Amino acid sequence: MKYSFGPHLEKVNSPEELRQLSEEELPVLCQEIRDYIIEVMSSNPGHLAASLGTVELAVALHYVFNTPVDKLVWDVGHQAYAHKIITGRRDRFPTNRTYGGISGFPRMEESEFDAFGTGHSSTSVSAALGMAIAAKLQGDNQRQHIAVIGDGAMTAGMAFEAMNHAGSTKANILIILNDNGIAIDKNTGSLKEYLAQFTASKAYNRFRDKIWNVLGGNSKYGVNTRQIVKQLGNALKSSLLNRSNLFEAMGFRYFGPVDGHDVVKLSHLLRDLKNIPGPKLLHVITKKGKGLEKAELDPITYHSPGPFNKETGELDEKTCEEILPPKYQNVFGKTIIELARNNPRIVGITPAMATGCSLNMMMKVMPERAFDVGIAEQHAVTFSAGLAASGMIPFCNIYSSFMQRAYDQAIHDVCLQKLHVIFCLDRAGIVGEDGATHHGAFDLAYFRAIPNIIVAAPLNEKELRNMMYTAQLDGMGPFSIRYPRGRGVLTQWRTPFEAIPIGKGQKLREGSQLAILSIGHIGNVASTAIESLQTEGIDCAHYNMRFLKPIDEDLLHEVFNRFDKIITIEDGTIIGGLGSAVSEFMNYNGYKAKIRRLGIPDRFVGHGTIEQLQKECGYDKAGIMKAVRELLGYS
Repeated sequence: MKYSFGPHLEKVNSPEELRQLSEEELPVLCQEIRDYIIEVMSSNPGHLAASLGTVELAVALHYVFNTPVDKLVWDVGHQAYAHKIITGRRDRFPTNRTYGGISGFPRMEESEFDAFGTGHSSTSVSAALGMAIAAKLQGDNQRQHIAVIGDGAMTAGMAFEAMNHAGSTKANILIILNDNGIAIDKNTGSLKEYLAQFTASKAYNRFRDKIWNVLGGNSKYGVNTRQIVKQLGNALKSSLLNRSNLFEAMGFRYFGPVDGHDVVKLSHLLRDLKNIPGPKLLHVITKKGKGLEKAELDPITYHSPGPFNKETGELDEKTCEEILPPKYQNVFGKTIIELARNNPRIVGITPAMATGCSLNMMMKVMPERAFDVGIAEQHAVTFSAGLAASGMIPFCNIYSSFMQRAYDQAIHDVCLQKLHVIFCLDRAGIVGEDGATHHGAFDLAYFRAIPNIIVAAPLNEKELRNMMYTAQLDGMGPFSIRYPRGRGVLTQWRTPFEAIPIGKGQKLREGSQLAILSIGHIGNVASTAIESLQTEGIDCAHYNMRFLKPIDEDLLHEVFNRFDKIITIEDGTIIGGLGSAVSEFMNYNGYKAKIRRLGIPDRFVGHGTIEQLQKECGYDKAGIMKAVRELLGYS
C-alpha cells in the first residue's frame, strides 16, 4: 500500500534535516507526522494513542538536542513512533511490527538513535543515569542524557529507585515526565492524584504562566528562565498543602507542568534546560490520542485498536464474538467472577493490565475485590502474598513477560512461604507483533525451578476454567496457570466446574509409531499435525501433559515403556521446560529413547504474526510434521 506524507515531512528523514527547519515550520511538521501515523496505523495496526500524544515532544527533543550524540531514552517504547519517523525510518515506518520490518519499540541494533531498547516500562531513568555517569567517568561533560518516562511508567518502583539515586548525583540528566493521565488503562494510585493536584494548583499555575510569558517575549530565555525558576522553587516549598515538591525532595530541579503540544515553547524551554547542570525534571502535560477525536475520547480502546477508518476513527467491524471461540483472557475474566461469587475469599490483582487481561470485568461488578496496582509487578506479587497470608485467595494476573520482573517476589514472598497465590500468566508463549520484549518464552522454565509451586497450562478454554476452579480449592498453595494471547478452540466452553487431579495429564490419542507430548494451547496445533500425518499412514499417540510441575510420572512411564521415539512440544523456551523435564525423567529412570524437543530456541525471537514466528521456530503444523517424519526416518 502506498502511503503519503506532507511537504515538510518529505524534507525530514533525520534530526539533522529537522534542525534545518525554522521554528515556525515545526507545528506544520508535527501535524504531518501525526497524519502519517494515523494513515499508517489505520491499515497496519500498532500502538496508536500513546504515540499520537508525543509528536511535539519527539520533534522538540530532536530539534534541540544533538542526537544521537546526546542520548535519548524512551520509556514504554510504544510512545516513540514519531521518534522513529524522524530518525531515518520514515519510509520504512509502514513495516512497523511486521515480519522483517522495523520493531514497534526502540531497539539499539535498529538505529543509533535508539540509545536503549525499551519494551517493558519504567527503565528509562536507570538507563539514562547509567549513560550519564559513564560519560562523566569518560571525561565527557557536554553530552546530554534525556529519559522520556510516562504513559503510566512513573507508577513503577524501579523509576523511583533510579530517581532516588539520580537525585544524589550531579549527573547531567533530564527526565521528561510525559503526564497524560493514563497508561493502557487509567492510571491508579496516589501519584496520579498528586500529579493531578499539582497540575491544578492555582499557586503553581500562576508561576507557570509567568514562565511562559517570559519565554514568549523577546528577552534572552536562559537568564529569565533561571530567575523565574528560582522564584518557582521557593514557592513550591510552601504550596500543595505545605508539602514540598516530590521531585525536588528527591534532588531534582523541577520545571512545569507545561503544555506538551506547544512545540515552539517546548523547544525554547528544552534549549534553556540544556544549560542548567545536574538532575532536572520537566513535567509535560499531553493528550493521549491527540489529533484523532475518537482516540482522545477513548484512549483505552485506541491504545492498540486494530484497523480503523483514518478519516473518522471508526474501528473496522469485527466478527461477532458469539460465533467464534472466546479469547483466553475473556474466559479468565468471566470465570473469576463466577468463582468469586461462590467464594468470598477470592480477589483479583493486576499491574495496570485490567483491560488486557479482562480483570476489568470483575472491577465492574465487584470493585472492592479487584485491584489495579499500577505498573508495579513486584508490588502486585507481594501484595498478593500479603492477602494470602491473611486468608484471602488472590488471582494475580500478570503477562508472562512482565512476570519476569517479579521473580524474586514469587520465590521469596510466595513460594518460600507456601502462600495460596494463583498466578494467571496471560500472553504466554509467542505473542506476535510486540516482539522479543513481550514474548512469554520463559515462564514454564523459570517457575519449574522453584519449589512448592504447581505449574500448569490448559489445552483449551474449558481446561482453563477447570484449572482456575482447581487452583482456588483449599490446600493448594502457590499455583501458576499460563495461557496464550488470543482465541481458544471451543465455542461451547462454559460447562460445570470440575476439579483436575494435580499432576495428571491425559492421553488424547492412541498411536503406534511415536509419542507426542504437548503442554498448553500448542497441543491443538499438534493435533492438527497428527491428523494430517494420519493421512500419510503415520500413526502418532498424543498426550496432553497439563502440568509441568508436578509432572505426571505414571504417564511418562507408560510413554517410555511403549515408545522409543518421542517429540515434546511447548510454546516456550526449550531450555528448562517440558522437553528438559522429559529428558531428565528418561535419564533418571534409565530409559532409552530418541527425544526431539520443539519450542522456542535458545535465542530472542523477533516480531511478526504468531504463525510466522512459530514457523520460524519450527513448531507450527508444518514444523511438527517435518520433525515426526525425520524422527521416523522418512524423507
